[in-house]
Amino acid sequence: MKVPADHDVVRARLEDVDAEFEGRVEQADTYFDAPHRDFATTDEALRVRRETVGGETSARITYKGPLVDAESKTRAEIETGVDNGEDATAIFEQLGFEAAATVEKTRERYAYEEYTVVLDDVTGLGEYVEVETESIEDDGALEEARAGAFDLIRLLELDPDDQIRRSYLGLLLDIRE
Repeated sequence: MKVPADHDVVRARLEDVDAEFEGRVEQADTYFDAPHRDFATTDEALRVRRETVGGETSARITYKGPLVDAESKTRAEIETGVDNGEDATAIFEQLGFEAAATVEKTRERYAYEEYTVVLDDVTGLGEYVEVETESIEDDGALEEARAGAFDLIRLLELDPDDQIRRSYLGLLLDIRE
């Protein structure tokens, strides 16, 4: 789940609950439109992520499937590393995929129990907090994970009712329209 939040306040709460800081990265995510279907209609996404940590840059390709429920941002994701993000982008473009937009952000990761708490500062959008956990195989586990994420949001003194289910890409495209 994702909510807008003041990072200074959330960092203090994370320290209070003994969450473990895992690092800071810079990310540039280039999202693509497909030539054979409308990802906005199917609620899918294809991106090339370039991530820089300590001066070293790596790249990953990610496919995100449609949202699977009405209460969270839960979705299937398939991700793999690539040696060169620019070459991956060139391959997609040669196959008819068009870059739709690039989302740039600074991301800080914290670990708390089985959750990852991410503080995102997104260029053009502002500050957000995301609470994530690994994929869930059945409805009961999904509900339990979602309830735990809501509890963690409350523990951080944020309101789960402020949840935003739109992607950063969708939010940026809304601003441009």
